[in-house]
Amino acid sequence: MAIAAGSHPQTVPPTPRRSRFSVLRSRNFRLFLLGQSVATTGLWVQRIAQDWLVLSLSGSAAAVGVTTAMQWAPTVAFGLAGGWVADRFPKRRVLQVTQVAAAGFAVLLATLTLTHQVTAWHVQLVAAGLGTVAAIDWPVRLAFVTELVDQDDVHSAVSLNSSTFQLGGFVGPALSGVLITAVGPGWAFAANAVSYLAPLIALARIDAAPSQRRAVEPVRGVLRDLAVRPVVWLPMAVAGVFSLFALNLPVTLAAHARIIHSGPGGYAMLTSAAAIGSVIGALLAAGRTRTTLRGLIRIGFALSGAYAVAAAVPVQWGFLAVLVAIGIATQQMYTAANATVQLAAGPVLRGRVMGAYLLVVMGGGAAGGPLLGALDEHLGPRIGLLAAGVVPAVVLVVLAFALRRSGGGSI
Repeated sequence: MAIAAGSHPQTVPPTPRRSRFSVLRSRNFRLFLLGQSVATTGLWVQRIAQDWLVLSLSGSAAAVGVTTAMQWAPTVAFGLAGGWVADRFPKRRVLQVTQVAAAGFAVLLATLTLTHQVTAWHVQLVAAGLGTVAAIDWPVRLAFVTELVDQDDVHSAVSLNSSTFQLGGFVGPALSGVLITAVGPGWAFAANAVSYLAPLIALARIDAAPSQRRAVEPVRGVLRDLAVRPVVWLPMAVAGVFSLFALNLPVTLAAHARIIHSGPGGYAMLTSAAAIGSVIGALLAAGRTRTTLRGLIRIGFALSGAYAVAAAVPVQWGFLAVLVAIGIATQQMYTAANATVQLAAGPVLRGRVMGAYLLVVMGGGAAGGPLLGALDEHLGPRIGLLAAGVVPAVVLVVLAFALRRSGGGSI
């Protein structure tokens, strides 16, 4: 069932407010959440070790930004294909394949590092390989989550699923800092490889009905339908512009840690502060069943302001506090945008719409990595933080006027 090109629905009827964690009554969702919690912790362990290794090998924040871009770029190329896969093939089987592939790349990078053969370009190629796997994995995973819960629990499921990534962003950097300092980054990559056992076991135990193959509308038709629906394209635009900077915040934090000579432990502390805020933001968002588009724009302005404040805060503890606020606002923004798009898309188009959503979000991350790395290296990380506040704020003003002219909308 396709969205009629001539219709412009602005709302999806709100659902009654339920218990904040009622979604956890689903056994399948609990298994999925547990497996993803372990895997995302391992992913963050690798992300911190990866960035620090490239910085150590090259001495360049710009090189870290290039590495990040190579990890996001495949989603731009293959994100829509990942959405097509999500709507065409059994999602659980696809996720099992992607987890094995990601573990294989982690084993390769661990082997290269532990045998002292690794170079910066090795890390960048592995990052590109992981990004290619993620281009298929992420839209399938996002669509799979909604099959494990009732419709009324979709918003909570999206929030709690997002919180696993942020919880991993809290535990993973700290664990990675310990591993890098004690035994080196190679063992951090090995730990990530082992962590993929958890989602593989969870996926094997999930009692999900097999996905049915069905004829799918060509990608061109999906994109045409999206272009006329503010409830879909506006959240994508908000998430996309922030992804230029939010997805690359570790690049700025790595540069900041190097300037203040705090080492990998200091870098992990900065990243963990933002992750703490993200966990708080996810838990706050878990009880919502609807978010207005105007509310999403207000969250965006709050996030822009937090970045601007971070650029000006001179005291280290004050900087950490603002990073917590950035984490809260970032998670609120992404959760609202993600849930808005998923609910508006409906189950038939959800995979391909999420592929388009991830194309925009990860495309922003890919474009922003080298840009932010260059700003951090040549003008300093505080200028990078200021740009992360000012540029999205300008775009939000334009979107706010466009929304006002269209009459607004909510879910």
